[in-house]
Amino acid sequence: MIICDLTQFYSPFSGGVRRYVAEKAAHLEAGGHRHVLIVPGAKTERTQEGARTVYTIESPLVSRTARYRALLNLNLVEEALERERPDLIESGDPYQVAWKALASGRALGIPTVGFYHSHFPDAVFRSVAKYFGSISVMMAEEIGRRYVTSLYNRFERTLVPSHGLTDLLRSWGLENAETLELGVDTRIFFPEAGRGDAARRHLGWPEDRQVLLYVGRLNPDKNVRRLLEAFAMLHESTPGRFHLAVVGDGMLRGALQRLQETTGAVSWLRYCNGSAELADIYRAADLFVHPGVKETFGLVTLESQACGTPVVGISGSYMDAINFSGLHNWSTDDDALALAMAIRSVADEDLTSTGLQAAASVASRYSWDDVFVRLFAVYREVIASYNP
Repeated sequence: MIICDLTQFYSPFSGGVRRYVAEKAAHLEAGGHRHVLIVPGAKTERTQEGARTVYTIESPLVSRTARYRALLNLNLVEEALERERPDLIESGDPYQVAWKALASGRALGIPTVGFYHSHFPDAVFRSVAKYFGSISVMMAEEIGRRYVTSLYNRFERTLVPSHGLTDLLRSWGLENAETLELGVDTRIFFPEAGRGDAARRHLGWPEDRQVLLYVGRLNPDKNVRRLLEAFAMLHESTPGRFHLAVVGDGMLRGALQRLQETTGAVSWLRYCNGSAELADIYRAADLFVHPGVKETFGLVTLESQACGTPVVGISGSYMDAINFSGLHNWSTDDDALALAMAIRSVADEDLTSTGLQAAASVASRYSWDDVFVRLFAVYREVIASYNP
């Protein structure tokens, strides 16, 4: 079986899509199958390593911080597909690349599935709500629904990372949605106090403060500004109690650096080199904070809990379903003060005990091995039933 992942939601530094694709490639290779990846990059080239083939297509940057690029040379996409002739194409984003995946798949007689990684209409709705009235929001919602159903109903199957989002998309008229929750490599992400202590010293995080950790893009869509505002409040009300550690980069880098300068209680890493290092970072923190309100899954929260570090955030997103740290004390409002109060409330609890309970729940329910057994069964079913 040859599987091709085609997406422009791909950064060389980090991101949930990147980790999902990397784990899939490893599992395909272990099973004697091939993996082909087509993504935007700084230059056009083809590389081969074992059963993995990677095509990067020269593409302009759309984010100089997170290094995301817009894949515009679609002719090279088709050339790569013609050369590799995969058994199935998986499209990982909802824009021009998705339409190209469908067109090329149809032309080459290759079945195509979509993965709904991002609930992108939310970004449109927020922008419209900010600048226009309620009627405009209703119009934007209708346009968003029609676009989603028009695009994704053309795929043989649409994979969705949470049950709640699957239900929503089905109510919009998406007929081929199938839930596929993501997972964690529990051989890497697991609790180990000694390693966390050593990592904390290596990172230079203070031993006498509770370290709050955030991992992810520093972009408005992640609601990072709310986290920075909440931490500023915590630092002002209880100076010397909390320290904020951030791993990631993005548009709000400047706001983070200003907070770092004014409080002297912020550590920042643009990215980390691999899963093992990331696992130690999770272990080194006392509490993981995710301020997102539009998450389709929230892989970093699952990884953190797998390492024994509990999570706090703002309830109401699809991330609620993978919270094993106690949703009752999360903030119910998208408000800096409410988030600060939630952080303080959770930080007063027995974080070690809560974290170990959460880790046990994640390990028993969210293994990448189980995810890919199910995913590859879907692939085989789609390939077998496809009629070009």
